[in-house]
Order: sequence, then C-alpha cells, then structure tokens
Amino acid sequence: MTAGAQAPPRSGARGDEVRIGIALSAMGFVLAGLGACVAILARDLDEPTSRLALLSSGFAVGLMLVAVVGPRMLKLWSMPTVLGLGSVVCAMGAVLIAVAPVYAVAIAGGLLVGLGGALLVLVAPLMLNGPTAAARLSRVNAVASGTGILAPLAIGTLDGLGPSGRYAMLAAAPPLLLLAVLNRRSSPLQPTEKAVPVLIDSAPAVGLGRKWRRVGRRVVMDVGAGWLRVVLAVSVEFCFVVWAVARLVASGLPTAAAALLGSAFPIGMAVGRAIGPIRYRGWSPVFPSGALAACGTLLVSLFDAPAVVALGLVVAGLGVAPLYPVTLAALVAIPGLSSARLAAVGAMASGTAILVAPALLAVLARVVDLRTAYLVTLPLIAILFLLSRRSDRAAFV
Repeated sequence: MTAGAQAPPRSGARGDEVRIGIALSAMGFVLAGLGACVAILARDLDEPTSRLALLSSGFAVGLMLVAVVGPRMLKLWSMPTVLGLGSVVCAMGAVLIAVAPVYAVAIAGGLLVGLGGALLVLVAPLMLNGPTAAARLSRVNAVASGTGILAPLAIGTLDGLGPSGRYAMLAAAPPLLLLAVLNRRSSPLQPTEKAVPVLIDSAPAVGLGRKWRRVGRRVVMDVGAGWLRVVLAVSVEFCFVVWAVARLVASGLPTAAAALLGSAFPIGMAVGRAIGPIRYRGWSPVFPSGALAACGTLLVSLFDAPAVVALGLVVAGLGVAPLYPVTLAALVAIPGLSSARLAAVGAMASGTAILVAPALLAVLARVVDLRTAYLVTLPLIAILFLLSRRSDRAAFV
C-alpha cells in the first residue's frame, strides 16, 4: 500500500470495521457449517449425500447473481444499505437450512445464504477502503476464520446431544439481524459519493463513480487470468468445505463425531490466515500454500483412518487459507477497471467455483469412492501453479 498518496478514511471508519467484522464472522460461521449440514441434512431428510451438493450450488448461484447486479445496486443504494440487506437475506437463508423440513427448503436456504453473503463480500472491501485497508481487512477476516471453527464444533456437539445439529445454524441469525439494525441507525455514505481510490503497488484502481474505460487486450487478458486463479483457489477450498465431514463419515465415524472433527479444516484455515502468505525470494506465495494443500489432499485421500484424515484436513486448511486472499488481491490490483467491477468479477469467479467444483467432486464420488474423488483437487492446484509462476503484480500481490 502506498501511504501518503491517499485521502484519509472517512469518519465512522471504526464503526464500519465493526459492522464488517460482524457480517463476515456470521457468514464465516454459516459457510464453515455447510459441510456438516450436508451430512446431517442427508440423514434428516433421507436424501443421498451427493444430492445435497446442491446446497453449495445455491450459494454459488447467489454469488453469481450479485456479481451481475451488484455494481448497479451500489449506484442506486448506499453501501451500508446494501450491507444491511445482505445481512437480512443471509440470516433468512441460515434459518431455512436449520429448520428445513424438505429438500427444496434447504436448497432455497443455500440460495439465500449465497445472495446475502455475496452482498456482504461485495461491500466489505469497499467500506474498509483507505490507507489502512489491508490491515483492517486482515483483522476482520482473521475474526471470521476464528468464528468458522465454532460451526462444526457447535453442530457436532448439538447433534450428539439429541437435537439435529443443523439447528446450530440459527446462531448466525441474531448477529446478522443486529447488523441490519445498526446500519439503519448509521449515517450512510450516499450512493453518489465516490470511494477513496486504493493504491496497490502504486497502481490506482478507478473509483466507483467512473464508467467503464476502453480497456486494451492486455487488461482483458490480465483480468481473465486473475478470474481463473480465483476460480481455482475457491474450487479447492470448497471441495474441503462441503465434503470434509462426508469424508470423515465415509472413514467410519458417526455423523456427530464427524461433524466435530470437521472443525479440523477451519482450524487449519484460521491458523493459515493468521500466518498469512508465505513469501520466499521471487516466488509467488501460491507455491508453498498450494504444496501444503496438495499434501493435505493426499492425506485425506490415500488413508482411511479418521485421525489421519483429520490431520490431512488441518494441513490442507493451512495451505488453502492464503490462496483466495492472494488471488483476489491480484485481481483487484489490475489497473484500468474500477474496484467495484473487479470485486464483482471476483464474486463471479467465486460463484463459478462453488457451483462447479463440489458438484464435480460429487459426480466423481458416484463413479469412484469419495476418498479417490478428492484427488480432483490436485490438477486444480497444478493449473494454479502454472498461472502463478510470475512474481510481478499481475501474478500476485
């Protein structure tokens, strides 16, 4: 970040950080609980586990819809208003997943979580814009990663006590609704007010109020490569988010115990986010992180002992944790397009990955067993390596 070249953050920045922290923490709880809910919903609704993969597909569709309409919404409404709307929609989705009596209601809950969560993700980097954006985003993401650890623990504990563990998803609704109330009482930034430009490696991103510029072939190619890197990073992450608990169940554990051990992956993610990207000389931080993720994948896939599978989830979480922040930062750093539009491109990439990757793993699991299907993450990591071999700002930040 280039200090001194930017205007100071607007007043109320601390309040914005608190609101974004609440939003991302609640959403992190919901997302980390999706994998456990897939296994529990399959049991409660007497559905095949592979069919519940559509729960993450609903989330992905929501992300992709917001990627299309998000920039226009930000022109019509203030960012706090969009944040409040996203929090209410995400809370509704979490409630539907928790109490769904039939399959269709559970999938609708996934769609609402996707719509609301995408709105939260869209405005978070814009509301925390300014000279200290990197530090503030790191703080709120660290809290969100920590909160994600609680979801499988709460779901597994509650399921072991008797009630369905998915009722634990109701815990995400109160903070999200509180956030909506806080936003109604806040003094919103008007939709016509421009965001403070962010400088990353001295490359300014265009403000919200600007129109599309005529972009050259190089910009289009950079954005396309950046989009694909985010797709690959999120694909690997959500294969573990959605299917980790199902893999533990397949190793012989009861559902409640598997949900508890499912916290292994978010624990690895939280530690990895706290450590941050590993940088060595001119290498992209994607390489050491991807290597750890590949090692974790091999432990999860090649062994059937629950303890080794759980260890593999921790190792994979350590490696996967920096991939999305690093690839998203590289995408947003591309000069020539506004930060809002690049954030929307990032949301579209995430939605594409979440729609395709867990579903692909589910299809493979019908042909071979789930432990073998997990190997699909290895070629994804290999392609990400190929796209991240350069050490300039177009490759990673």
